[in-house]
Amino acid sequence: MGRVEGKVVFITGAARGQGRSHAVRLASEGANIIGVDLCEDVKTNDYALATPDDLAETARLVEAAGGRMISTIADVRDRQALTRAVEQGVAAFGKLDGVVANAGICPLGSNDPQAFIDAMAVDFNGVVNAVEAALPHVGEGGSIVATGSLAAMMNSTGQNPAYGTGGQGYSLAKRMVASFVNDLAIVLGPRKIRANAVHPSNCNTDMLNSEVMFRQFRSDLEHPTREDALPGFATMSPMNVAYVEPEDISEMVLYLLSDASRYVTGMQMRVDAGGYVRLRPQQPSF
Repeated sequence: MGRVEGKVVFITGAARGQGRSHAVRLASEGANIIGVDLCEDVKTNDYALATPDDLAETARLVEAAGGRMISTIADVRDRQALTRAVEQGVAAFGKLDGVVANAGICPLGSNDPQAFIDAMAVDFNGVVNAVEAALPHVGEGGSIVATGSLAAMMNSTGQNPAYGTGGQGYSLAKRMVASFVNDLAIVLGPRKIRANAVHPSNCNTDMLNSEVMFRQFRSDLEHPTREDALPGFATMSPMNVAYVEPEDISEMVLYLLSDASRYVTGMQMRVDAGGYVRLRPQQPSF
């Protein structure tokens, strides 16, 4: 217990899913949270996003876990809004120790070019905006964690026409997150600030549990259900795991924000039940 005692962490996409899980887990280990979320839908994204009530529930759960949370409705595409949210949180808590740039959408199945732009703007630009808003307040020993995806590890993801323009944007954004973190670690190294990415496989969130996602695995059905898609989910993992839980990702995030990882930087940390080695088998590079 207390692995991030007294730390203050800025989390985007905090209203539900992985972001909520990270906020609650970190709070249970002693952190206070600055949390933001859009709390409205994106037109090209074919599943409902979080609501203001969801963000309020995260704040309640953080407090129940022993932490405090300053929550703000803000769009990660709006750098100024993120800057204001961070400044408000720093004014309340006095400092900022870590960032979890987590907010993301996955507008699969659309052929609208705007879906490509929306995926890029949220999933990549949103990461850069979060880092830029936070960086003036993060000092030595700080840690930046960005949420990538197993899709970033597989070049073929963006080449599947079934994913549509939004899927292409998602794949490109997550690959760019991986590259961004790699070089960010070099840039921030002299300041003793770490930067790492976490790449989940299928994760049991609203993004996964949507009909548009089910159709990627059961294109033979007009309206596939979760039960229809589960066997396909499991084929991605040599462990025969259909999905990981948000809490599984939170354990990695907790490690990367704690002092236990004080010399871990520039890493692409996969929480994928072996999905990468199953889909891209190769010898490791030395």
